[in-house]
Amino acid sequence: MSDHAQPAGTRWIWNIFWLLLIVTAVEVGLGIVKPPFLMTKFAGTLLLNHVFIILTLVKAYYIVMYFMHLKYERKNLIWAISLPALILIPYMMFIILVEAGYFGSITLQSIPGN
Repeated sequence: MSDHAQPAGTRWIWNIFWLLLIVTAVEVGLGIVKPPFLMTKFAGTLLLNHVFIILTLVKAYYIVMYFMHLKYERKNLIWAISLPALILIPYMMFIILVEAGYFGSITLQSIPGN
């Protein structure tokens, strides 16, 4: 453990729990309601999908930092674990969103021999 001491008691656990519950409830609510202003296309997919990605990354951050106790480790270890994720997640999202733009643009007629 680093110089940072983990907080005592259970108040911090409950605070993180309520925050994660609210974020999850917002995700579920958006999935049910699907507001029309979020149903517009942006960067190859719906804006609603971008909101889901951001909210999921927020939840992942809090789970890793607090429940997996990464927040209380040395800065070098935090960067060694976080930096690959900070590079790979945007890269993977770029690949997924660009390739999603091509989905449906290739038809069976465009394949040679058919």
